[in-house]
Parts: sequence; C-alpha cells; structure tokens
Amino acid sequence: MLDEGRKKLVEVSGLKMHFPIYGGIIRKRVGEVKAVDGVSFDIYEGETLGLVGESGCGKSTVGRAVLRLYEVTEGSIRIDGYDIADASPEKLRKMRPTMQMVFQDPQASLNPRMTVASIIGEPLMEHTKLNKAGRLARIYELMDAVGLNRDFANRYPHEFSGGQRQRIGIARALALNPKFIVCDEPIAALDVSIQAQVVNLLEELQDRLGLTYLFISHDLSMVRHIADRVAVMYLGQIAELAPRDALYAEPLHPYTRALLSAVPEPDPSLEARVERVILTGDVPSPANPPKGCNFCTRCPQVMPVCKVIEPDFQQIEPGRFVACHLFQNTKTTAG
Repeated sequence: MLDEGRKKLVEVSGLKMHFPIYGGIIRKRVGEVKAVDGVSFDIYEGETLGLVGESGCGKSTVGRAVLRLYEVTEGSIRIDGYDIADASPEKLRKMRPTMQMVFQDPQASLNPRMTVASIIGEPLMEHTKLNKAGRLARIYELMDAVGLNRDFANRYPHEFSGGQRQRIGIARALALNPKFIVCDEPIAALDVSIQAQVVNLLEELQDRLGLTYLFISHDLSMVRHIADRVAVMYLGQIAELAPRDALYAEPLHPYTRALLSAVPEPDPSLEARVERVILTGDVPSPANPPKGCNFCTRCPQVMPVCKVIEPDFQQIEPGRFVACHLFQNTKTTAG
C-alpha cells in the first residue's frame, strides 16, 4: 500500500485529447476522435503506474499528452509542481530534462544516420554546457548504466539488435537525469527472450536513480511484474485504477475482469479452472462513443442506467477507483 505522505510527482486531471475530423469539398470540421476523454490519475515519486488496455484505447496518446508532445484539448497536467498543459514553448523546453520518454519501436525512434554516441549525446548538446570531453564521459557513463559496450559508441543503430537499440533509447532518456519517464510499450517490439532483460534493466535503474515511470503496455503479465498500481483504459477513459495486487486478485470493473481472464495461466491445473469472460461485439469508434457508459455495448452486466448516464470515476475503497454503476452506491459505505 502506498504511503499517503509520499509526494505526487505527476498529477493529471480531466485530460482530453480530441483530434478533429474534416470532410467534404471545403474540408469542413465534421466531428472529432475522442482519443482521450477525461482521464485523471496521480503518480507518486519513485512509483511505477501501469497503464493497460486493448489496442486503440488511447494509452499511447495519454503518454504523449502527459509529456506535452501533443497540444492537449482540455485538462491540467502537473509534473514536479509545474503545470505544463498550457506552458509556453520556452517554459516547456526548460521542463524537458525532468520528463523523458522511451518509445515503442527502438528502430523508428533512433536516427539511422547518427552514431550511438551522437544519439545519446544529443540531449547533452541541447540542454547542458558540457565540453566535448565532459559529454563523452557522460555518454560512456550512460552506456555502462544500460549495459552497452563502450566500444560500440561509434556504431550506427542498424548494427544492433532490437534489445540493444532499446538500451540506446533508454540511455538517451536518462542523459539529463530525468525524474519521470513515460515507457510507451518499450518491450512490445522485442523478442520474448529479450523482454525480461529490458524490464529488469528499467527496474534496476529505477531503484538506483529514484525514477518514476508511467509504464504503458497491453502485456498484463509484464505489468503485474513491474507496476505498483495499475490503471485500466477502455475507449479513451480509465475504467479502474487500483494497487496491483488488489486489482489482479479481485478486479471490480466488468471490463477488467474480462481483460484479466484472457491472461494465460502458466500452471495447467489452474488454467483449466479459469473462467473466460468472452466479450461480444467490437470496440465502438472513438469518433462516435456510445451514450452513457463507454463499455455498455459489450458489458455482460449492463443495466438500463448504463446506456443513459455516464458513471463517475470515484474512489470506492482506499486507493481503489472505478467507473461503473455497479459500485456507484457503495461510495458512502466503503471503508
């Protein structure tokens, strides 16, 4: 259980990211894709918050919006006490060293025309006044930290494996001593044999450097390994947020139950007893979400109220939040 006295490093409230849809001959705005629609969460210092959900639910958009790689439609984002949602480009540039990102595809996120030393050293060129010798010393230090041989400093990204390329991306993210790192599916493009190595490296760096992570993934078993708390997203909104052990032991939201029931169980005797929750239908379009609860078109426990009124995202037990009408009346009695 998290200590309530710990500092909140990241505070996101009412975050919305709506992308306009244009149509017709005169390219008139005819609608919008509600990729993220009113998301709120906090991340404590030194914590890993896992963000999970199906493909297309808005996880990566949340990660990019939190770092202001997108201009947010609405909401507030505070990182280390500073509101960056409306920050000017100059103020945002000063904040960049505090917050960094590890991208999903290590090949696409590295410039193929730059050497490893140039890639890792680029943030140092932009944000520090180190001389050439100081930069090189820092580059070697970062390569040591992520397990890359210093002799590879003048090689190019195509000469490395996927796991090594991701280590280069992690070294680049660490260059400016950030406090907060968004890990956007950092292991999704890697071989299964390499995934555990990268996750163990992230955990080791967190312990050593006191880092705070937003770990975005669709791999629920990996999130169970690395996260302290888990937020489950569906169609642009958070359905449930809870401490990891509580969420995996007793999921509350019907969508979370369905999601966790699909995770393979390594023990065959336990796997045989798992009750699969099969959801019918497809995920609705974020350009035209259903009225009421976003999950009402697929929920096995849907009620008439679900199709009319959107449920509040509220705390029903200490540290446990859920947006579901099944729990809307338990708030006052929870304890």
